[in-house]
Amino acid sequence: MGPLKGIRILELVGIGPGPFAGMMLADMGAEVIAIDRPGPPSPLEMKVDINRRGKRSVALDLKSEEGRAAFLKLCETADALFEGFRPGVMEKLGLGPDDVLKANPKIVYGRMTGWGQTGPLSKTAGHDINYIALSGALHAMGPKDAPPVAPLNLVGDYGGGGMMLAFGLVCGILETKTSGKGQAIDVSMVEGSSALMSIFHSMLANHRWAPMRGVNLLDGGAHFYGTFETSDGHYVSFGAIEPHFMQVFIDKTGLDSRWMQNHLNPGEWPALKTELAGIFKGKTLGEWQQLLDGTDACFAPILPFWEAHKHPHNQARESFIEVDGVRQPAPTPRFSRTEPEVTHGPAVKGADTDELLKNAGYSAEDIQHLRDTGKIG
Repeated sequence: MGPLKGIRILELVGIGPGPFAGMMLADMGAEVIAIDRPGPPSPLEMKVDINRRGKRSVALDLKSEEGRAAFLKLCETADALFEGFRPGVMEKLGLGPDDVLKANPKIVYGRMTGWGQTGPLSKTAGHDINYIALSGALHAMGPKDAPPVAPLNLVGDYGGGGMMLAFGLVCGILETKTSGKGQAIDVSMVEGSSALMSIFHSMLANHRWAPMRGVNLLDGGAHFYGTFETSDGHYVSFGAIEPHFMQVFIDKTGLDSRWMQNHLNPGEWPALKTELAGIFKGKTLGEWQQLLDGTDACFAPILPFWEAHKHPHNQARESFIEVDGVRQPAPTPRFSRTEPEVTHGPAVKGADTDELLKNAGYSAEDIQHLRDTGKIG
């Protein structure tokens, strides 16, 4: 089992980045218990939800006294829990950090929102695109003479939110092992996506980043770092930043030496980029792969995510797996000894309610009464 074997984490089920954080923790061997709501599925729920893989599920009505009592009972044996509701929602239920820490003084209480738990925007609605707008990340993405381009919802929700939450929970659990005390963690997607931008703050401070979009080293401004179309309508990525990598490309394609003379001259980049686009348009994707695959030219074909599993490198590393007939990314990162694995497919809502409540001390009669009154599902 994975490196988090023996760790129990409660996930108050939300959408997007919360379940993703729970999936990461479950992949690493943690026992992640999804706290679902009883009743029919919401319009946002998906029949196939990869982010629910490897978890168990309890369906509790947290608006009821009995449901809250059952939740606190589960908290007594948990190392951590996390939620992604607006600030104050859990406090209104009587399940905020102070309430839960009374039930278990060692528990780590993760809270993830877009804006954070405090501040003038903390209780307002928002989505990934708003959070990365406020962090400055969105402004840096896109072409020079067009609006910024939304990078799916990877930067705010998943990078700045879900991954920071998983990281914070593990940090909190490790600290508790020495202090014996639990605590609350405030994860803000604005601040998480800001942290992802640290390298660009460094480049700006070193006068290596112009304060505009589409003219810089890593934003599509440089001819040697971007995407190009091939003659058969496919696209490739090219990232020969270092001169010795660019030299490999020059040698392979037969370009003249002036390309190296102007490699790091931003004033020459636009013209070189136009010329390079014509060069890439002169061959098919297969021809470019035959010429550059396996070299240090920093080249790779741009694959649709539904075809990435077919690439020989991904196949060799078994980077994708099938669970219940659904192809999906394999757990990552990898460990030499405590190798993570997906134990089973997406948790069925409420499937483990009886067993987990029985283990928490509820009798069969108590569980049946909760079910008959709609407090569990």
